[in-house]
Amino acid sequence: MYAHGPPAPPPKPPGNHDVSRMSTPATGQAPRPPPPLPEAVASDSGHTASLATAQENAAQSQAIADPGDQWLPKFLEDKSKQDLADILSDPTLLSALTHSPQTIHASLRASHEALQAALAENMERAAQLLDLEARLAHQRSAAQAQLLSTHALERQWRAKQAEMDHALAPFAPASLYQRLARGVAEQEGVCYALEESFLEGEGDGALATEREAGDWVRRYREAKKLYYLRQERKERWDEGRVGGWR
Repeated sequence: MYAHGPPAPPPKPPGNHDVSRMSTPATGQAPRPPPPLPEAVASDSGHTASLATAQENAAQSQAIADPGDQWLPKFLEDKSKQDLADILSDPTLLSALTHSPQTIHASLRASHEALQAALAENMERAAQLLDLEARLAHQRSAAQAQLLSTHALERQWRAKQAEMDHALAPFAPASLYQRLARGVAEQEGVCYALEESFLEGEGDGALATEREAGDWVRRYREAKKLYYLRQERKERWDEGRVGGWR
C-alpha cells in the first residue's frame, strides 16, 4: 500500500529575479563563429564520412568475436589429416585459404574492410596534399616572377631618376647659388671696367663730350644697379631669407 512514495511537490512560480532573467537575454554569450568556407565544409564532410565508415567497420570487427585457434573454414572440415598437414606445410596455400573471400572469417573480413577504408582515406588525403603542393608551387613561381618584375621596375625607376636628376641639376639650389655668385663677381668686374675706361679717357687729355659723359653715366648706373641687385640677392640667400631653397 505504501510501496510508492508521496508525489513530488509542484514547482514554485518564478520570482521577480527569475522573471527578469527569463525576459532578458544573456549578453555574455560568445558570438557565433562565422560559417566555414564551402571547400572546408566539403573536405570536413568527406573526412567525417570516411572516419564514420572506418569507425563503423572497426565496431563491426570488434562486435564479431574471435573464433579462436580451433576454427577451421567449412572448406576444410571434410578434409583428411594428410590434406590438412599438406595445407599447413604450405604457407602460400594457407594464406590463400585464410584470406580468400569464400573461406575468410567474418571478423577478419570486417578487419580487412576497416583497413581498406583507412587506406582509401589515406589515398584521398595524399591526393589532396599533392594538389595543394602543385598549387603552392604555382603560387611560388608566380610570386617569384612578380618579384623579378618588381626588381626590374625598380632598376628602371632608378635609371629614370638619375636622368631626371641630371636634367634638373642646373636648376638645383647649389647650381643656382653658384650662378648667382658668379653673376655678382662678373657684374662687379663690369663696373670696374667702366670705371677704368672713364679714368683712362681722362688721362689722355681729351675731354669727353656731354653726350659721351651722359652715355657713360647711364651705362654705369645700369651696371651698378644690376650689381647691387645681384649682391642683395646673394646676401639674402646667405642669411637664409630665400624660402624653398634651404
